[in-house]
Amino acid sequence: MTLDEGTKRYNQKESHTDAGALSEKARRHLWMHFTRHSAFDDGNEIPIIVRGEGAYIYDNHGREILDGIASLYTCMVGHGRTELADVAAEQMKTLEFFPLWAYAHPAAINLAERLASYAPGNLNRVFFTGAGGEAVESAWKLARQYFKATGKPGKYKVVSRYLAYHGTTMGALSITGLPGAKQPFEPLVPGAIKAANTNFYRAPAPFQDDLEAFGLWSADQIEAAIMMEGPESVAAVFIEPVQNAGGCFTPPPGYLARVREICDRHDVLMVADETICGFGRIGGMFAMARFGVTPDIITCAKGLSSGYAPIGAMIVDDRLFEPFDRNPSIFMHGFTYGGHTVSAAVALANLDIMEREGLVDNVLAHEEEFSTAMNSLRELDIVGDVRGAGYFWAVEMVKDKATKETFNEAESDVLLRGFLSKRLWDAGLHCRADDRGDPVVQVAPSLIIGSTEIQKIRSIIHDALSEAQALMLSA
Repeated sequence: MTLDEGTKRYNQKESHTDAGALSEKARRHLWMHFTRHSAFDDGNEIPIIVRGEGAYIYDNHGREILDGIASLYTCMVGHGRTELADVAAEQMKTLEFFPLWAYAHPAAINLAERLASYAPGNLNRVFFTGAGGEAVESAWKLARQYFKATGKPGKYKVVSRYLAYHGTTMGALSITGLPGAKQPFEPLVPGAIKAANTNFYRAPAPFQDDLEAFGLWSADQIEAAIMMEGPESVAAVFIEPVQNAGGCFTPPPGYLARVREICDRHDVLMVADETICGFGRIGGMFAMARFGVTPDIITCAKGLSSGYAPIGAMIVDDRLFEPFDRNPSIFMHGFTYGGHTVSAAVALANLDIMEREGLVDNVLAHEEEFSTAMNSLRELDIVGDVRGAGYFWAVEMVKDKATKETFNEAESDVLLRGFLSKRLWDAGLHCRADDRGDPVVQVAPSLIIGSTEIQKIRSIIHDALSEAQALMLSA
């Protein structure tokens, strides 16, 4: 078939705006990410989102849905910001793209300076990527080459936490602590070690009633992993300030400071993965700064551009750049689209909006109300735990509240995919019903929302969980 014939055939098909036609095209040609496609085999329509405005999204049937997870933890400034589209268009007219391979462009230069101004300590050097997983991949590669360049070539391993998600490229996937995400692709990159996370709800005895002691014990498990492998072989520890997978595991008092001490003691780099936590979600441009601990590297993405254009970054301490600041050393790593010209311009404009509209202050002003609203769900028998910080919350569901017994795999499948996901969506809330760990419902809305949307999120989840409780606990 010639190109002209293919174009003619496409144009003769039903309009691409027709709801039924779009769904069928998606069913036939689109391979969605992390999607169980068999769920659409029985005529179930694939949800198609066609528009966004503020805190809401709209499907191809015109339904309004409160976006309770900000697309995918990304859209800090809300949907439909035409000024970001205008910035992108203007940048395309001026210079659509140029790589950062021995060249620079103003958008990347100015964005690097802005990110350095937000980062704590001496994290002043910015390496751009296309996404958070690429930033994590870059951080592990930097740690390896840095230690080789400084006379410690045996330091290549990394420690991360059980259930933590750090990306899907082979290096980042190796750092990820989710067995189900890793098994199809094994063997992975060697040298990725796992240690305890900070899930206080399921803390082992004797720490179940002492949050601070549990936090210090959890941090010490990281040191135990380092010692087991040998400090001379460990290059870095990767930690999300608030761990996403498993459901918003927050750092207990003293935990992050203890991890910092452990890393310093053993000459190990501390990497804070702020792909989700960065840019206001936890009430600071970077969560680590709010928690008062300075890592050696920050990886970030998502909220950097609010999802209006793909971009990520690795922000590093000045001392890690020093070996590459001396001729002829080169960090042998890069991406064609890292720091893409349009993405960098859009990210700068996105950060301008966040500052101008005080969105971090908005999170701080409403975080207590958000906490109260989410914790009120504890009144339900199916709710075992509620945890989170800022605009980042999770509700863990249990089979038995007294014993904390969780649902088995089959029951979780019925609860989450068989009932809750559709029930919440039909009620007008886009959030996440997930079982990477124990079953949770997770919310992380745009930072523009206030009391009205917080109470709406709480009400919809309460009603859905009440029905789930009747369904799952009546047997």
